[in-house]
Amino acid sequence: MRALIISVDLGSPDHIAHAEEFALLAKGAGAELVATLTARRQRPDAAYFIGSGKVQEGVLLSQESGAEVILFDQPLSPAQQRNLERQFNLRVVDRVALILDIFALRAKSHEGKLQVELAQLQHLSTRLTRLWSHLERQRGGIGMRGPGESQLEMDRRMIGAKVKLLRERLERAQRQRTTQRRSRARGSILSVSLVGYTNAGKSTLFNAMTRAGAYAADQLFATLDTTTRRLWIEGAGQITLSDTVGFIRDLPPTLIAAFRATLEEATQADLLLHVVDAASPQRDEQIAEVNKVLADIGAADIPCILVYNKTDLAGLESRVERDEHGTICRVFLSAQKRSGLGGLRDAISQFATTSENNAISYENIQPE
Repeated sequence: MRALIISVDLGSPDHIAHAEEFALLAKGAGAELVATLTARRQRPDAAYFIGSGKVQEGVLLSQESGAEVILFDQPLSPAQQRNLERQFNLRVVDRVALILDIFALRAKSHEGKLQVELAQLQHLSTRLTRLWSHLERQRGGIGMRGPGESQLEMDRRMIGAKVKLLRERLERAQRQRTTQRRSRARGSILSVSLVGYTNAGKSTLFNAMTRAGAYAADQLFATLDTTTRRLWIEGAGQITLSDTVGFIRDLPPTLIAAFRATLEEATQADLLLHVVDAASPQRDEQIAEVNKVLADIGAADIPCILVYNKTDLAGLESRVERDEHGTICRVFLSAQKRSGLGGLRDAISQFATTSENNAISYENIQPE
């Protein structure tokens, strides 16, 4: 689908990185980018987010480029979206809807599909009138996957009933996950979860460590469904390693809420491996974004080891770094080249041994 991107610079120092990331999101949703319009503003316009002059410039550009959809790289209010659709006479998809659309495209498991549908319905519940008569001929495509047009025509009561049903199903899935975790805990199995920014290489690392066949690709949000495998690590014994959904800046709050069951794999882990794209110029900002989401879901206090992946692209050597106590706190490796994996295994083993000793010490000081 031919798309015109509207990128808004609100004075943020990382605007270029934000715009490039949105373009990758658009391509991941299957868009053919035919034109880009950049608008600079100090604050959003109440009616259009961008000024009326930029809107008219965008209308002309969309007509000249033959755009079929407008992709807006900021979250829009329902009123702003409706106003823009009236002006462009095209569907307008904002950042939140685009991310939800990609999730609908990539979710494979039953639970993942339930989570996506719940998030979409929550987002669409305030936009039931967004499809105007001039858009009725447009069916399918970007921004319309998942629940689809038929869901938009439902009234709020029906959507409310559907949301309630989806939440009940997700709660059942969550209880099943909890039961599985308790079973692993009873077996004294160390639980390790991979977390990190989207496209940092978590799934490639997961496959390299477990020899699993989890889907891995050079694209944003390649993984949406949590995958867990058991593996043996010398010094740690049998552990479980989980591959989780990647994080992204300005992750829609509805998505965080809807994916809480999936993200719980991270919140209930004994150890987090925070995978970082060492070759990314924005790696420090991405680390901060991941830490922000971890705090939002209640996982900020879980022990964490930074894993700098893609050292082959960054021109770095595979190695480990230790803190003042001699504990491995950073691991540099290349999951693609399978170099430096021994250092990561050593870090997990050291953590397991230290945790075991701490648990024994704690038991020793309990009252008789």
